[in-house]
Amino acid sequence: MNRPADELERMMRRFDAVIRDAGVKRTPQRREIFLQAAATTDHPDIEAVLRGVRRTMPHVSLDTVYRALAVFAELGLISTVRPQGRNHVRFDANTARHHHFVCSRCGAVLDFADRDFDNLRVPASAATLGKVVSRHVELRGLCAFCAAGAPGATRASARRPIGTKSHRTYNKTARRD
Repeated sequence: MNRPADELERMMRRFDAVIRDAGVKRTPQRREIFLQAAATTDHPDIEAVLRGVRRTMPHVSLDTVYRALAVFAELGLISTVRPQGRNHVRFDANTARHHHFVCSRCGAVLDFADRDFDNLRVPASAATLGKVVSRHVELRGLCAFCAAGAPGATRASARRPIGTKSHRTYNKTARRD
């Protein structure tokens, strides 16, 4: 699903400020790579980011995209999501406090916010391991699309790219309820 234009604009302003403050060269390629990672809420993988970048910059290499995303992660502009059992790392440009719901069938990674999860008490067994600086809850189950038995929602569909047209259409419909 595409990110709302005002939110994307805010993210791009933050990108420009963070890059400038870090002393990292702001190239058109880096800006486009971040834009492609941030433009969708689908948590794109490296191939999806590369495809998006190549629409406007056909000669950008996979290595350039990898290196840029690594810099962005180091600067806190994006984080990585690794759905269990999936081969590809996914990228999340939403740096606001949030959690993830991961569909165990299709691999969709969906954001949600919850203050109760944000304020979970750190158990003593975890506190003895080191200083906890953040909390992130990841729930696993079937997304609404797969749970509803939507056409094509089978084990075989787990291999399709995340953020397919059918998921985006279903999620828009489901959110109106």
